[in-house]
Amino acid sequence: PSHPIGIIRSKIQEYFASLPVQYTVYDAEDPIVTTQQCFDDLRIPPDHPGRSPSDTYYVDDATLLRTHTSAHQSEHLRSGADAFLCAGDVYRRDEIDSSHYPAFHQLEGVRLFPVEDMKGAEGLTGEEWTDSPECKMIADDLKATLEGLMDHLFGETEKRWNEDYFPFTNPSYELEIKYEGEWLEVLGCGVVHEEVLQMADRADRRGWAFGLGLERLAMILFEIPDIRLFWTEDERFHSQFKEGEITKFQSYSKFPPVYKDIAFWIPEDFVENDFFEMTRGIAGDIVEKMELIDEFTNPKKGKTSKCYRITYRSMDRSLTNEEIDALQDEVREKVVDLGVEVR
Repeated sequence: PSHPIGIIRSKIQEYFASLPVQYTVYDAEDPIVTTQQCFDDLRIPPDHPGRSPSDTYYVDDATLLRTHTSAHQSEHLRSGADAFLCAGDVYRRDEIDSSHYPAFHQLEGVRLFPVEDMKGAEGLTGEEWTDSPECKMIADDLKATLEGLMDHLFGETEKRWNEDYFPFTNPSYELEIKYEGEWLEVLGCGVVHEEVLQMADRADRRGWAFGLGLERLAMILFEIPDIRLFWTEDERFHSQFKEGEITKFQSYSKFPPVYKDIAFWIPEDFVENDFFEMTRGIAGDIVEKMELIDEFTNPKKGKTSKCYRITYRSMDRSLTNEEIDALQDEVREKVVDLGVEVR
């Protein structure tokens, strides 16, 4: 509860507990879910990049580590829940920099409206439904609820809504807030797609859903510059935070980075995320960032070369050149398993 993620989560739950509608809180659910739960029940098409093994950690063909907390939405709807929050750790293969980490935390909320409020939209589908006053009422309630949440977390702040697209909501929106002079995207949301409700055996109901990343909000509110800090065991980090309080993080040290470059010819089916994941598997959290710094195609060979700069930096100690050289040698040896030719 005194970890920044726990503090933000408690504040969000406290806000929803203050609303007239009662929200059930689901928590500590098994992060291993089925492709049906994570994708099919949410209308995520079979060819969606989010299903690729380069983006998702599969246990086997039919099960995976959830990539979003929405993976539990259908089972809760099916069980008869009308208003709930669901929080947990989610897993995605991703780029490596100060704001991406393969495990992070999400919180999502769903609210279905009473049948009598939706009488006028009974049987409506497609555009007839999305153009209806009932659909607008749900969208307005969603926006008002989330604007209230932002004021609860950030104090009264300027906000703006953008239209967005998600397979599981229609219409869909993203919310941005103006914080310290900058517009920041904070969450995605929308009116739950009628097909999602049908698949969850709740075709007679209508409602809204939203999802947000807790690390993202915590990095803004506590001014935490690097997502790896959330996973540190260092007391210099943990001692700065108290349950229920938002305090600005004081950087306790910045150890020097060590830069190493690696260049290789790539095969046609090269996927960057696989290279990032492999490197993180070797060097763990001391990989701070990986960026493409050069790319060219040799017309004679018909081959493309990529050069990446790897930034190694520990959060809590100085690294020696010897240990980084050893890690970099291992990266150079292992990367050929991806079908590349090291230059």
